[in-house]
Amino acid sequence: MARVRPGEAANPAPPTVQRIRVRFAKRGRLRFLSHRDVARSVERAVRRSGVPVSHSHGFSPHPRISWIGAAPTGTASEAEYFEIGLTREVEPEVVRTALDAVLPDGLDLLEAVVAEPPALADRVDASLWRIELPGVSEAGLRAAVDGLLAKDSLVVDRIMPSGKRQIDVRAAVAWAEVAADSPTGVTPDAAASGPDCAILTAVVRQTTPAVRPDDVLGALDVVAGLKPPVPAKATRMAQGLLDDRGRLADPLGPGRVTTRA
Repeated sequence: MARVRPGEAANPAPPTVQRIRVRFAKRGRLRFLSHRDVARSVERAVRRSGVPVSHSHGFSPHPRISWIGAAPTGTASEAEYFEIGLTREVEPEVVRTALDAVLPDGLDLLEAVVAEPPALADRVDASLWRIELPGVSEAGLRAAVDGLLAKDSLVVDRIMPSGKRQIDVRAAVAWAEVAADSPTGVTPDAAASGPDCAILTAVVRQTTPAVRPDDVLGALDVVAGLKPPVPAKATRMAQGLLDDRGRLADPLGPGRVTTRA
């Protein structure tokens, strides 16, 4: 075995010459995938697609793919992001199409751009969530949300592997609005004769640990005794930097923002 000279990599790999940022959706039954399952699916798609991904150095090289703010298991998303390093320049749309063609339905690549400073992680500090609450009336949800927003602080307990952790949900909620709508996948005619379905839309700031949709629902239970009769369906609609008007700047385009509902 050849000796490795000081300052050299044990297993040198071609350098990264381009980085591509990708927005993807996690839909349908695939919302129950864990972040690790999603990462493995993307790594497998990279190998199958032939995209010239760059790898780390060393005896166990890994594809250079970085992730930010994975949605909790069980939640859907229209705004998940990863960044991939390439060994040669490729048009972002070519990369997106090649990977999307070999990913399972429900992991859908929506957009890709060439990465530019600042880092992707520095472009996100909040998320826009839509939470469907079948069986909950608009009036009932509105009263609970008004109660939460009237608080200066509202702490809930979360059981974590390291033990119980207290999380201030109110500090993380930048704004929240309530509407009545039909659940996703239900026609308006069918919904009209069925139970209520209130919709909560909220921007939640990035905290440590992250405040999740079930934490927000837990806070509504604490403040108003709101208990949905069936599990809620949460979808992350956007991520980005939160401005003073409550809007989120698109991480893939500094000029684009997500407006309030």
